[in-house]
Amino acid sequence: MAGVVRNLFAPWRFVRSARSVQLSAIPTLNFHTTPLSMMGASVEQFNQAKDRLGTLKKDPGNEVKLKIYALFKQSTQGPCDTPKPSMLDFVNKAKWDAWKSLGSIAQEEARKQYCDLIDSLVAAEGGSTQLAAQPAASGAYETLLVTTEDDITTIKLNRPSKKNAITTEMYTEIINALDQAAKDDSVLTVITGAGDFYCSGNDLTNFTKIPEGGIQQMARDGGELLRKYVKAYIDFPKPLVAVVNGPAVGVSVTAMGLFDLVYATERATFHTPFSQLGQSPEGCSSYTFPKIMGTAKASEMLLFNRKLTAVQACQQGLVSEVFPDSSFQSEVWTRLRAYAKLPRNSLALSKQLIRAAERERLHAVNDAEVERLVERWLSDECMNAVMSFFQAKSKL
Repeated sequence: MAGVVRNLFAPWRFVRSARSVQLSAIPTLNFHTTPLSMMGASVEQFNQAKDRLGTLKKDPGNEVKLKIYALFKQSTQGPCDTPKPSMLDFVNKAKWDAWKSLGSIAQEEARKQYCDLIDSLVAAEGGSTQLAAQPAASGAYETLLVTTEDDITTIKLNRPSKKNAITTEMYTEIINALDQAAKDDSVLTVITGAGDFYCSGNDLTNFTKIPEGGIQQMARDGGELLRKYVKAYIDFPKPLVAVVNGPAVGVSVTAMGLFDLVYATERATFHTPFSQLGQSPEGCSSYTFPKIMGTAKASEMLLFNRKLTAVQACQQGLVSEVFPDSSFQSEVWTRLRAYAKLPRNSLALSKQLIRAAERERLHAVNDAEVERLVERWLSDECMNAVMSFFQAKSKL
């Protein structure tokens, strides 16, 4: 699940930003513009603010997220009285420092500041500081565009400003979207990206919220999420097509061995930099890639971080066909609409025959890859590799 440090489960990944956090001053935000500034916030107002936090569309950045975390802890537990984390536990150390910096301010005052901060963030996005009723439709997604037309269900990764980097919430939404597509009346299911990227791997803001169980719990939770995500592809009953509209990194590449067709624009690239970050393959790629392209070519990607062009990926069997960028969308969708006119049950049952012999094997590979990755995420080697990456990036 690598992706130029877009590893979903690297818990130290925002250490470079965390080191420079100034928790006492966030000049772009006005914490005292609401009526709450004149009094302590009630528990009800505090709970409403927590709900409004979930409506934010934009990532407010590590400084603000640390401030939110600290105010939340102060509001619910009072002044920080927990032991100081190890200097090597970078994320928990940053969070402890943020909480400790609040000193002995009262819980009521912390709740007020928390509510004011959330209101400022919501207002900055043009939203209402009053909690609105959320749509109950099961097909509503925050990070995806899911449509069904011409017997094709399309799941479009919809974070173009972030190059469709996958957040934790996005993983859950993709799992849910695949589950719904498996049950609907469509013939084909397509996954593609909005904008110029197919997917840039995992979003760096994932897992900055350390659970009570610490890094170990984060790794376990991350492993279970990854297991469910890959399982959704293994068990998907209909023809599944990747329409790769631009560069692809990390898990968005490794999962392609579980698709039935992969169509790519000529400007797409495919990159799985696992060892660069002290990690190991996922998405069943340790099994599917050698089978698709041979051990030597698979090792170039999975061990030695080689980035493939679309043409190279096609030559090695990972991509079904490459199209000129200027005509990519029209050619691919014309072809897919024709495929969708084929008998639904015939396609589904034929796919299941093709995949049935390997399904047990793929589940076993998925389990083994997840187990190994959880070990990797907690290793000194992985931590050192990630830190080296950050240091090299800071010099650019």
